[in-house]
Amino acid sequence: MVKLSVIVPFYNVRQYAPDTLRSLGANAREDFEFILVDDCSRDGTAEILARAERELPGAVLVRHERNGGLATARNTGIDRARGEFLTFLDGDDWLAPGYYPRLVAAAEELGCDFLRTDHVQCTARARTVHRVPVGRRNVVTDPRAAILPADRSTSVDYAYAWAGVYHRRLVDRGLLHFTDGLRTAEDRPWIWRLHREAESFAAVGLLGVFYRRGVASSLTQIGDVRQLDFVRAFDQVIAETAGDPRADVLLPKAVRTYCAIISHHLGSIERFEPAVARQLRALSAAALRNMPQDVLDEALDSMDVQRATRLRRLRRRPSPGTGYGSPASDSASSGAAA
Repeated sequence: MVKLSVIVPFYNVRQYAPDTLRSLGANAREDFEFILVDDCSRDGTAEILARAERELPGAVLVRHERNGGLATARNTGIDRARGEFLTFLDGDDWLAPGYYPRLVAAAEELGCDFLRTDHVQCTARARTVHRVPVGRRNVVTDPRAAILPADRSTSVDYAYAWAGVYHRRLVDRGLLHFTDGLRTAEDRPWIWRLHREAESFAAVGLLGVFYRRGVASSLTQIGDVRQLDFVRAFDQVIAETAGDPRADVLLPKAVRTYCAIISHHLGSIERFEPAVARQLRALSAAALRNMPQDVLDEALDSMDVQRATRLRRLRRRPSPGTGYGSPASDSASSGAAA
């Protein structure tokens, strides 16, 4: 039985893949497998992965004929995984030596559906520790209890899939797959579903994942149409949370977070291509109008004046036909990247 499956999508990360792969080697164990998903790279990453398939213990190489994005690549890995536990790593990040054995030991000791861990964010030469926004460590608890309060950062805002480990029973229950095709914010519907529907989780103080922030090829740095998938991701969060038996309690958190993300993108709208900026305004305005309006009113009243004013102004925007492919929207080529 494979104890741990590590799912690592790669897309055009030739500069960083060797560091990632070396760190996996420093975490290898006979009962670990590393599922390397090449999401149709075109920059030489494929050749690096072909060598890793031969040299990295436990490596399993899977190639996509077409680029499908991070969510789809992770799903490919989940479908191939054989481990009792699963975890994720991005192809431009890296690990501390011996981190995964410690992570598995913690998961076995606590016995819950999933664990969440701290991580180190790396921006240029700066290193910053980011901690799971959960007060109690090494204590198994109800994941739903970690969604609230609405006006503070909670576990659903710490949406990094690679910051944790997940028991196979979540796959069997249909809770671990991502929404196919999402190019950004793919972790948001995923983490909300885990916290609404899984039975147990814990936060542990392990540090071992080094998250590379500010990579030029990352979608967080690119202002094209792929960034607009955050609308589809959060629309899914709102729709699924609205169907929850405790929707009245949980929706204020979902709506407030969605509003904060919309405001964030509007606040840096100059980085988007002009046509995409117009789509961003139109799609965001439609999203605001489609939210439960009483919950939205409460969310806006709880926000600072600058953000609330920006969103109220957008909410009053006229409502032409919008959407990625509608005649009334500005079309833009949706190039693919993980």
